Amino acid sequence: MAQVDISINGKTYRMACDEGQEDRIRDLSTMVDAHVKDLVQQVGQVGDTRLLVMASLLVADELMDLRDAAHSVDEEDEDFNPSEVEEMALSIEGLAERLEGLAGRLQPS
Repeated sequence: MAQVDISINGKTYRMACDEGQEDRIRDLSTMVDAHVKDLVQQVGQVGDTRLLVMASLLVADELMDLRDAAHSVDEEDEDFNPSEVEEMALSIEGLAERLEGLAGRLQPS
C-alpha cells in the first residue's frame, strides 16, 4: 500500500492508496483544494470540516451534472435513426473526395 501527502486548505494529509495511484490522488486533491480555496474566498475560513463538506457537495453536484448529461446523450442515442448513419457516411465520403482533390492541386508538380 502506497502513501501520498496531499495539501488541502494549507494542511497536509497523508493518504494511503494503491500502488501507482499516487498521481491520481494528488490530482484529485488539487481539484478539492481548488474548491476549498473558492469557498474560502466566498465565505471565509469557517472551519476545515465545514469547508470540506461544502467542497464535497460541489464535487458531488458536478458529478451529478455529468451523469445527467451522459444519461441525456444515452437517451438521444435511442432515437438515432440508422439511415442517418448512412447519410453521414456519404457526406463524409464526399468531403474526403473534395479534400483529396484540393490536396492534389496544392501539391507541387
